[in-house]
Amino acid sequence: MMTTRRADDIVAAARARAAELGVAVNAAVLDGGGHLKTFCRMDGAVLGSIDVAIRKARTAVLFACRSEAVWEYCAPGAPAPALELSNGGLAPFAGGLPVLAPDGTLIGALGISGGTVDQDLDIAKAGLAACTF
Repeated sequence: MMTTRRADDIVAAARARAAELGVAVNAAVLDGGGHLKTFCRMDGAVLGSIDVAIRKARTAVLFACRSEAVWEYCAPGAPAPALELSNGGLAPFAGGLPVLAPDGTLIGALGISGGTVDQDLDIAKAGLAACTF
């Protein structure tokens, strides 16, 4: 399960990577049911990206995949155009990663927003790498 300790460790690692890159981000960790477990807005992080970080995490947990993978389904001409408007609004671009237990069970997701899309993904990967079981 997504414990408070695990969520805090993920966010701490994400914050450390963001600091290395010199970017202030918002980091959201959701549990397996899509509910907010922990959140951090680094000093100077853009206010508008608070919601984006949460939506990236929600996209990852609802579809059990990286947030950018959802774009394949909702892009114009794709099988489910406008899918990003469902579930209260999705964020089908990089920065949201599912958190899986060692047995592959989905236990939550991490969403990062505030840098470039590439920076957000890099920071999210660093946060996820700190997830231990």
